[in-house]
Formats: sequence, C-alpha cells, structure tokens
Amino acid sequence: MHLGAGEIALLIVLALILFGAKRLPQVGRAAGEAIREFKSAFNGVGTLKDDVKTEDGHATAAGKQADGEGTENKTE
Repeated sequence: MHLGAGEIALLIVLALILFGAKRLPQVGRAAGEAIREFKSAFNGVGTLKDDVKTEDGHATAAGKQADGEGTENKTE
C-alpha cells in the first residue's frame, strides 16, 4: 500500500480540520511518544526470552552466554 501525493494532501487537510493548526503539533508529539514507548516495550520482550530458565532450573544457552557462563577461555 503506497500513498501518493493526493492521499497525503487529503490526510493533512483532514488532520487540520479535526485537530486545528494549534493542536496538531501536540497530537504529533503524543503519537511519536506512543510509538517510541511501544517499540521499547516490544524490544523488552526479546530480552525476557533470554532470561527464561528450563524446567530443571538451568539457564538456557542464551541466558548462559549473557551471564558469562559457558564461555571458557581456552589457551591451547
């Protein structure tokens, strides 16, 4: 789905009619903050997966790597 110049102009005109010129920057700022918050929450879900433990109580391979376990230094 691609937006052309006509569709973008129509969206801008509708936004100006609905929110007014004075409130439009506030609405844009609030939308940007909401998107940033959603992205940071979504990225936080990925880090939770690394911390999951198996049923027998041992950390998963990803969790061990994050804790520094399982990374023995071999100097042979």
